[in-house]
Amino acid sequence: MIMKLNINKIYILLITLFVSVPLSAQFRNDISYDDLYDSETTGALKTHIRSLSASHLEGRKAGTEGERLAADYVRQAFKDSGVDVISPEEGDVFGIKTEAGDTLTSRNVVGFVQGYDKELRNRYIVVGARLDNLGTITVNVDGRKVERVYYGANGNASGLAAMLELARMVQTNSILFRRSVLFVAFGASAETYAGAWYFLNRSFGDADSIDAMINLDMLGIGSNGFYAYTSSNADMNTIITALTGELQPVQPQITAAEPYPSDHRAFYSKEIPSVMFTTGKYPEHNTDRDTESIIEYDALERELEYLYNFTLAVANTNIKLAFRSDKVPSRGPSYDDVVSYYDCDYRPAFLNSTDPAQFLEKWVYQYLKYPESAVRNGIQGKVMVDFIIGKDGKVTDVRVVRGVDPELDEEAVRVVSASPKWKPGRVNGVKVRTSMTIPVEFRLTKKGKGNFGFKKHSY
Repeated sequence: MIMKLNINKIYILLITLFVSVPLSAQFRNDISYDDLYDSETTGALKTHIRSLSASHLEGRKAGTEGERLAADYVRQAFKDSGVDVISPEEGDVFGIKTEAGDTLTSRNVVGFVQGYDKELRNRYIVVGARLDNLGTITVNVDGRKVERVYYGANGNASGLAAMLELARMVQTNSILFRRSVLFVAFGASAETYAGAWYFLNRSFGDADSIDAMINLDMLGIGSNGFYAYTSSNADMNTIITALTGELQPVQPQITAAEPYPSDHRAFYSKEIPSVMFTTGKYPEHNTDRDTESIIEYDALERELEYLYNFTLAVANTNIKLAFRSDKVPSRGPSYDDVVSYYDCDYRPAFLNSTDPAQFLEKWVYQYLKYPESAVRNGIQGKVMVDFIIGKDGKVTDVRVVRGVDPELDEEAVRVVSASPKWKPGRVNGVKVRTSMTIPVEFRLTKKGKGNFGFKKHSY
């Protein structure tokens, strides 16, 4: 089904109406944010997260009844906020083939708030959040099988909750937004971001009119920090930097290294400027301990206020947002047949996982040796390593694309080059050579006066 927006709404902008629009979400001039925490907003966030991580949803695994119920909840929340739902009643349904050959049925839910500017209302900002989680897992406890639910309160009920409240805020203040805003709950995100791909390539007929994508994924642990991954997009960085000059309840830290994969990658592959906001991974990530009790609502509300201000800035910017790739340029004829890791239908897998963090955790940081001279001199940093996974699964052509120190660079190349075979990537069912870039971090911890030790990574 092709979703094409036919926008014929006519706005009559009266001064009296403009004055009467609630502006509670605008920039604040207060010196302190002690009065920021609105009990109504906190209550709404709690309701959303509790509902979306409830036990009867059984972890919202893609293709399950739990994911469908979560989609129904999102659709109703949009309606309750006055946000137009432009996907069908049952959601924008799609099917995908799994590696096992089964057909998985999932769905996206799409909300819409029209902008006021007659020239820009047909340009869109997409705000997205992952709908699904890992579902359930059966484990052996004292010789008996026990089913554990991966509730996914922070992953990603927190992002969905923030998106739903952000949609309400944007709808309330729609008269202030020049561009239109699409709010999308993406189904089957765990299945190679299938919902985001389907939205861009099959269901939404105006993908070329999307100026930017804002991805909200795992926002509930504010004590970890608040990060904005922009893929080094200059225009996104400019808008974030400009907002730092305004009084904000929280400021994100721009990070060049992707914290983890998410739905923004589908937009990145379409050369749409994208940013992912997150508080990063946490000890309960992908466990049955990811429950509502770990959510830090005061931090989440501060983040929500910032996200509103950022979305308003992007929707109203006079900058013609441009995609500027931070990908490594073509390296010659021998690389002409190489497919980007993120463009594979089925991405290369290390130890049966397509998450690059698995390779870092189970291989790189298990065998990485910190050069003694670098330890003595207190040298640390993140080495960006590029390599190719062949059709046979072998790792080749390992090279440093951004180095720190010759010894650290050499060690990173050594460990990656020694990698066991991967399961190769596929496009249209055919094995392909795949390029991939990962950050290999060398991190020191101070043990005592003048002494350093190698800090172990935790995931």
